[in-house]
Amino acid sequence: MGLGDEAVDYLDAWELQRRVHQQVVDGARPDTVLLLEHPPTYTAGKRTEPHERPADAGGAPVIDVDRGGKITFHGPGQLVAYPIVRLPGHVLVVDFVRRLEEAMIATCRDFGVTTARVPGRSGAWLAADDRGPERKIGAIGLRVSRGVTMHGIALNCDVSLSWYDRFVPCGIADAGVTTLSEELGRDVPVTEVLPVLQRHLAAVLAWEPYVATPDYDARPEPGRAPRVEVLSL
Repeated sequence: MGLGDEAVDYLDAWELQRRVHQQVVDGARPDTVLLLEHPPTYTAGKRTEPHERPADAGGAPVIDVDRGGKITFHGPGQLVAYPIVRLPGHVLVVDFVRRLEEAMIATCRDFGVTTARVPGRSGAWLAADDRGPERKIGAIGLRVSRGVTMHGIALNCDVSLSWYDRFVPCGIADAGVTTLSEELGRDVPVTEVLPVLQRHLAAVLAWEPYVATPDYDARPEPGRAPRVEVLSL
């Protein structure tokens, strides 16, 4: 795990994902989940439009990646999990997405923050309330190749929200972004969240049936029908 001063450069982590992915595909390694932080980095998925890239990235690189979805941010204070796992025959890609979302939702619940899915918009969300509009706290972007997954989820713990002022996160302009620290009014570092998310990921990736948290109302991205953004090859 690379946290804090040992945060892992995004390109180094991507190369590690590729190596682990090939090993899992070949049967030379068991299913693996990488848990880490990145230095400030913007990553642009396959559906990112030119105008959605930050005009001023504040010194952070903008990297084109081989996952579905649009542009997002990774940086200190955000816990990233890359599950590199072989999908069982009875688990569809959509179910895998829902399981990862459920792990983030359950983690937030353990900290006293209520979240859920918004059909049409992947990730974990807080409903609009007197504190602000609907806002995302956990993002997801995936790739599935040869039956094995790559990329994963990012849960905002105490990441600086100023990085999100430089672009429109995931191309969704009518919602906000938040963190566990922002919602709870205290610092919630990645080290505090890691064992909780790790426990919930282990549960959903055991592939047993689970009870899904009820969704909020559907809110598809403007101009698009509800969908799950996963790049499969």
